Amino acid sequence: MGELATTLHIAQPAVSKYVRVLREAGLVTHHVRRYYRPNPEGPVELREYFESLWDDALAAFAAAVQPGERRRDEFDDF
Repeated sequence: MGELATTLHIAQPAVSKYVRVLREAGLVTHHVRRYYRPNPEGPVELREYFESLWDDALAAFAAAVQPGERRRDEFDDF
């Protein structure tokens, strides 16, 4: 942690906080003696999550523009 703090020019407690958040998110793993390294599975899970959001958004868009459905601009003014 000290080496990271020195390299990044921030306080060691801040580095510890950021690394803890990354560890809890599954983006890094730690080993004995507190060596941290990227978790190869972390970005995969993150990408899958974002892809699922995109799939949901596209499905909602497709449902909104299905033939026979009224478009938003066709609704009567209130």
